[in-house]
Amino acid sequence: MKKIVIFLYSLTLLSCNTNDIIIEEISFLYDNSNAQPSLVSTNGSLSLTWISSDDDMNVSLNFRQFKDEKWTNPQTLAVGTNWFVNWADFPTHAISGDQVLTSYLKKSASGTYTYDVFLNLQKLSGEKIKEDFILNTDGFKAEHGFVSIAAKDNEGFFISWLDGRNTVEKDMNGNHKPMTIRFAEITNAGDIISETELDSSVCDCCQTSITYSDKGPIVVYRDRSEEEVRDIYVTRNINDEWENPIPVHNDGWVIYGCPVNGPKVVSNSNNLAVSWFTVFDGKPTVNLSFSESYGSSFSSPIKINDLNAIGRVDAAFLNEKEVIVSYMEGDDVGTYLRIKKVSIDGKVSEPITISKIDSGRGTGVPQLEILNDEIFIMWTVFDDENNQLKTVRLNSKDV
Repeated sequence: MKKIVIFLYSLTLLSCNTNDIIIEEISFLYDNSNAQPSLVSTNGSLSLTWISSDDDMNVSLNFRQFKDEKWTNPQTLAVGTNWFVNWADFPTHAISGDQVLTSYLKKSASGTYTYDVFLNLQKLSGEKIKEDFILNTDGFKAEHGFVSIAAKDNEGFFISWLDGRNTVEKDMNGNHKPMTIRFAEITNAGDIISETELDSSVCDCCQTSITYSDKGPIVVYRDRSEEEVRDIYVTRNINDEWENPIPVHNDGWVIYGCPVNGPKVVSNSNNLAVSWFTVFDGKPTVNLSFSESYGSSFSSPIKINDLNAIGRVDAAFLNEKEVIVSYMEGDDVGTYLRIKKVSIDGKVSEPITISKIDSGRGTGVPQLEILNDEIFIMWTVFDDENNQLKTVRLNSKDV
């Protein structure tokens, strides 16, 4: 695929209450369609993977870093024509030492949701370690996706995903068995080890989230009970043992289908923050809860949204006690991508409107990261008959 890269830099002033906040737009355009970004801040640099596609349905997974105030030259990690490309179930990545692990999805059969998770492991220099290898080795023609990855102290990676191997079977009532969530480790050589099932009944198509604390990996996801309660749950690996999952909060949201709206967990030492979308007392809500005990218990939820919540949350620790959370909400006038600063003592800043935004699926799941006291936010926009990626940044001291 022919690619032409154009970098555009512009300054935009957005007014938020009494303060004017400078938001800098950092855009890059390809001649193809670009979407499904995954933005990660690691070791003083910002990294990005995204999907590019052309009119002939050729698809590529690309990678680059933002270092020294500029994007590095893009690397094409994988190409194909039989991929499953979806606004909600998008490729993700993590960096561990000098290695980057990326995920993407390939169709395994003709069914709409029959696809597998494939991985690519290489050095940041571009040197290949292990290419195009499958994560889920069950062999069932089912849904496998919604991957989240975390680095393991320069010693490989932790990975979790939704796994539909059980859904091909039916129970005694003729209903398909539930979706599961699984976990594994990926070594520096690309070996898959320590694979296990974390929960045997979870929501079918909500994003998962994973973080690595001082105690071990922590996975957060949307559970699914027999009564169709779909609340956010957390499970921790302590001393190489997975604990039984517990709810972050008992929202009691009963919904007979997947809301396609997963949580986000982030950690800083013993502190965790989880943000999520729910419906409480009939009202769509974005919440955030803190834990000061590595996720063994959580504070009462802090409501984030002011308008009608859409969700699609992301979050990042600004320091040990404060988190920046991004979310979408709307009113009769439009839909907005906004951020707030939330303190562990319950203080919540006024919202900053990053952009008016399309509420549809084409926007994808906006990404938020913090690098050197700057907040970076990226999402997908429709521009000149193609999807393109839009990035803005602002100083965290202005929030």
